[in-house]
Amino acid sequence: MQIENDLATEVIGAAIVVHKVLGPGLLESAYKECLYYELLKKGLYVEKEKPLPLIYEEIKLDCGYRLDLLVENKLILEIKAVEGLNDIHLAQVLTYLKVSGCKLGLLMNFNVLKVKDGIRRIIKT
Repeated sequence: MQIENDLATEVIGAAIVVHKVLGPGLLESAYKECLYYELLKKGLYVEKEKPLPLIYEEIKLDCGYRLDLLVENKLILEIKAVEGLNDIHLAQVLTYLKVSGCKLGLLMNFNVLKVKDGIRRIIKT
């Protein structure tokens, strides 16, 4: 879990940079693209809109689920630009963790005055 925690620290730092430049009030897609760019500049392996198939018993369903960003195949980032995070956003990340096998996710809402107030760490137990 230490690797995931170190990645999360780097990601949060990059998110702070993006938020300082852009501020709140833009579309989710703008924050996702800029954060993707910042993480690539750090030399991290990042996949954007990574397909996430759903396995149900012995069948694989390509349902169109996509991870906003997947960092180093270990850390899921779910990007939001909403008035406030709610339980369904948390449930979404928990489900992504379960289906993907990842241990840690960050739910990041950029529509806040201070981006650190919009970040929730979610750990698969």
